[in-house]
Amino acid sequence: MDVLHERRRTVASGGAELAVFEYGRIPGPRVPTLVLVHGYPDDHRLFLPVIRELSATHRVIAYDTRNAGSSLVTRRPANFTLSALVNDLFAVLNATEATGVQLVGHDWGSIQGWAAVQDPRAVGRISSYTSISGPDLNHFSRWLRASAGDPKRWPQLVGQLLRSLYVPAFLIPVLPEAAWRLFLARSYEKKARRPVGDNPIRGLALYRTNVRRLSQPKRTGTVRVTEPARVVVPVQVVVPVLDPFLSPHLVDGLESWVMDLTVTRVDGGHWWPATHAQELARLLRSTPGHQTNEK
Repeated sequence: MDVLHERRRTVASGGAELAVFEYGRIPGPRVPTLVLVHGYPDDHRLFLPVIRELSATHRVIAYDTRNAGSSLVTRRPANFTLSALVNDLFAVLNATEATGVQLVGHDWGSIQGWAAVQDPRAVGRISSYTSISGPDLNHFSRWLRASAGDPKRWPQLVGQLLRSLYVPAFLIPVLPEAAWRLFLARSYEKKARRPVGDNPIRGLALYRTNVRRLSQPKRTGTVRVTEPARVVVPVQVVVPVLDPFLSPHLVDGLESWVMDLTVTRVDGGHWWPATHAQELARLLRSTPGHQTNEK
């Protein structure tokens, strides 16, 4: 029996045609709504295991972010800035008439989620946020600067810089595309046990647009790092302790601008949402209702 009950639509947003998928329950006053945003190099299929866990009790909305999966960019030059990605999220919320949603983001989807909950449009639309393996970019920059200025934190800083070595590699022209075509895609699909298609190549624009913009110096020579907006919705940060790309210490300092914060450490790697779908489903069933202390 098909427990997913997939319904598909296309949503236009800022030069992109977004493939949006709804699963599970029909919208209703007592039906909780989840919105799932995937990261790189995936598409919405990353979340199919957890969707199967929750579709009997929830309305679940997932979509392929711009130029991933079945979504396309229709305007050239294509816009992959973080603001465009956040606009896409709110376009999906508007098209699906979703309010009071539980937002869940993984990897680049989590980066987008952090920006979304700091956006004034989030009021009344997003009731809680679960972040998995994707930091707020400005918090990441602040964390790097604070760690560089504190010798006691230098081991953490060096550890994160080593974890992030793939990022400057992705900024090199041509070579990352060749690597994905020649061997990385096959290796990834074998380990992840799901197809990746040409998502890795199409998604390199995320890094080449946003990482470069983040590191652009001001005229004074300092790094462009904006002050965070206070986040008042409950936020749960899931930290897979075996994540090879992100240090568990990146949560340090979040409590200064996230008013209702839960940090949950889990035994898993970067793709924990797919490998531990039942555990993620249990966490999401308990949302909202976050505690202010770390578990």
